[in-house]
Amino acid sequence: MSDLDIAKQIELQHISNIAKKLGLNENTIEMYGKYKAKLPHTLINEEKIKNCNLILVSAVSPTPAGEGKTTMSIGLSEGLNQLGKQTTVVLREPSLGPVFGIKGGATGGGYSQVLPMEDINLHFTGDFSAIEKAHNLLSAIVDNDVQSKTNSLGIDARTVKWKRVMDMNDRSLRNIVIGLGGTTSGVPRQTGFDITAASEVMAILCLAKDMEDLKTRLGNIFIGYTFSKTPVYAKDLKVEGAMAALLKDAVKPNLVQTIEGNPAIIHGGPFANIAQGTNSVIATKMGMSLSDYVVTEAGFGADLGAEKFLNIKCQSANLIPKVVVLTTTIRALKYHGGADLKNLTEENIEALENGLPNLEKHIENIKQFGITPVISINKFLSDTDAEIAVIKAFSEKNNIKVALAEVWEKGGKGALELAQHVIDSIESNSSNFKPLYNWNADVKTKIETIATKIYGASGVEYSNLANRNLKTIANLGLQNLPVCIAKTQKSLSDNPKLLGRPKGFIINVREIEIAAGAGFLIPITGDMMRMPGLPAHPASEHIDIDNDGNISGLF
Repeated sequence: MSDLDIAKQIELQHISNIAKKLGLNENTIEMYGKYKAKLPHTLINEEKIKNCNLILVSAVSPTPAGEGKTTMSIGLSEGLNQLGKQTTVVLREPSLGPVFGIKGGATGGGYSQVLPMEDINLHFTGDFSAIEKAHNLLSAIVDNDVQSKTNSLGIDARTVKWKRVMDMNDRSLRNIVIGLGGTTSGVPRQTGFDITAASEVMAILCLAKDMEDLKTRLGNIFIGYTFSKTPVYAKDLKVEGAMAALLKDAVKPNLVQTIEGNPAIIHGGPFANIAQGTNSVIATKMGMSLSDYVVTEAGFGADLGAEKFLNIKCQSANLIPKVVVLTTTIRALKYHGGADLKNLTEENIEALENGLPNLEKHIENIKQFGITPVISINKFLSDTDAEIAVIKAFSEKNNIKVALAEVWEKGGKGALELAQHVIDSIESNSSNFKPLYNWNADVKTKIETIATKIYGASGVEYSNLANRNLKTIANLGLQNLPVCIAKTQKSLSDNPKLLGRPKGFIINVREIEIAAGAGFLIPITGDMMRMPGLPAHPASEHIDIDNDGNISGLF
């Protein structure tokens, strides 16, 4: 059966019953129908957070074969609950871009899913729409100021870098010209669209501590300069209050359920290759306030989502993870070892062994933060005993706990060994988390630390534009912000064709964007785009709905 078929077989519990498992009653939550609810910020308890065990799920470098971090995160939370540990899984919301593009959905798979699957994958509770509207309100206000002859800040349109956003993959909107049609239709200028998941408003929502912090961060969004070279921020346009008003419900985390009827909190959805790649601080703290264990995931490989989770989110929110689960598949490692995508279901010990250096590098990456990871092998039917033995032998040689996880097929029962390893790691108190760099280091040092220590690069090169950006950052006094590097997820390098564990490569920084509201800088490497495109045959070709409202084709 497809993931959607499996999801439709499950009889959902009323969301008030799920809330009871967190010690909440129906008057505490804000219900969106029978199966979804918002959680108010007043439920966050900093004292309880200190005693909660935070578990991060990451992975090897992604491949077209898929790795299954979300599926693993959900399955692990089910397994921990089966072992008597009160656990909540806290995840990001899916973006419609990947849903209708390549991925087709992001709610887990098989018997390791969060529900209601269709709602979560589509509009859900409207959070993305609210973020999109808040972002584009600022865009409209900026262009209104440029157009206005009175009550204007005198913004120089040539310096404005703030684009518009939409939650869809549409490469045709990357670069556009606006303001055509005469003097009453605006001032013509070149701009473009980013995908909503890459919006700074998304990043702000996911790093804000509360509504007051949200408004402060929105006000700190850097827009550009006036003709007199004065920097302009959103607060200068007096728009942060209106933006926050649009986000009044979106800033609250969403409560749903897993297939096995356990709580799941889903909130925010920044991509990890072009943003910070983790759910909101508020959602993570909400889960930690209401549970003894929280399982969360960070997008793509440990070089992207996990690095940003540990260097940016944990430092910003004062979070300390107890253990990191590193997800891998035999298919992915064979792909990194040179096997053809069409032949990944065939036993190939040589390709698997050649692909192990990618796993090895991600283990090293996690260890650099003072945490020894646990490896989870996301099992597929095509995996052979001989191939599984290769990874187990590798893990034993490197003194790393490893578990074969069959979460797609068996849900929580398939994650019991992994869950026990996680519990043992936490109870051994072996984690000694420390960030990789100090935020107060100069910008180049921070970039080069990540490039050399996490990616394995031999150095970094900066374009003329990037060097000009560094001067702008210094002039604005923003050198002490962390860096959120935009890089391809397909390789440890900035070249998607370099698989496995490449060495001797150079990271090329072509520009550095300023996200002063979010509180980080965005060095953009290689050919990274902040508006993805659709494949030749997008997933939307298979999605349909009948007269009774039954959706098909989501997977």
